Amino acid sequence: MDFAIQTHQLTVAYGAEPALWNVNVQIPTLGMTGIIGPNGAGKSTLLKAILGTVPRLSGRIELTCDHDSHQAGAIGYVPQRTSVDWDFPTTVLDLVMMGTYGRLKWFQRPGAQEREDSWEALRQVQMEDFAHRQIGELSGGQQQRVFLARAFVQQASIYLMDEPFAGVDAKTETMLVDILHGLRDAGNTIVMVHHDLTTVSNYFDHVILLNKKLVACGTTPETFTSDNIQQAYGVACNFRLDRQ
Repeated sequence: MDFAIQTHQLTVAYGAEPALWNVNVQIPTLGMTGIIGPNGAGKSTLLKAILGTVPRLSGRIELTCDHDSHQAGAIGYVPQRTSVDWDFPTTVLDLVMMGTYGRLKWFQRPGAQEREDSWEALRQVQMEDFAHRQIGELSGGQQQRVFLARAFVQQASIYLMDEPFAGVDAKTETMLVDILHGLRDAGNTIVMVHHDLTTVSNYFDHVILLNKKLVACGTTPETFTSDNIQQAYGVACNFRLDRQ
């Protein structure tokens, strides 16, 4: 099996408090991987460590991308919605177009192709009618869809997403899952922090269960088990784990 991301004895700490401790994970190139665990388990920190936006205390990370892993655009990233300044004076279309900057040369401005790609990304998430709205005028679910569009327009081979379904209604979530499964089936790597345990078996091919330390990592049927859930969360699993 080929792996897009591998961590080796990864440890990250904020001051004296460890957020991740000696974590070894292998994320397959083909598939959609969910990062699962309780609040404060280090799920978002794992994404940020892969991105290189938080310093590692020890360990190393290996990336295998279609692009040079040091170039902007090699990884598409969707942050938590609460971490964004939604009062920033930019429109939906301009925000999505920022996802094309990684393919431009120094001082080059986005052109007709970048604009068309941005429109197509907005059409994917059914947000083209809001293209000229200021981003702060959108609902939470609409904001989430716009950030997904910005990630899609990067044309990356790896997508890291931090709770992309937070604040999204069930209909929109179903639409977005279909889009993400399409990206996966086209050969992309999708890695997502996710909270709803009842949908894990239907959404993900692979699962990482974390609670600061690695609990388990592997295919969903083998890894997302009652015993592993209880070890990660400290409570017994009380719902069906099989795919519907």
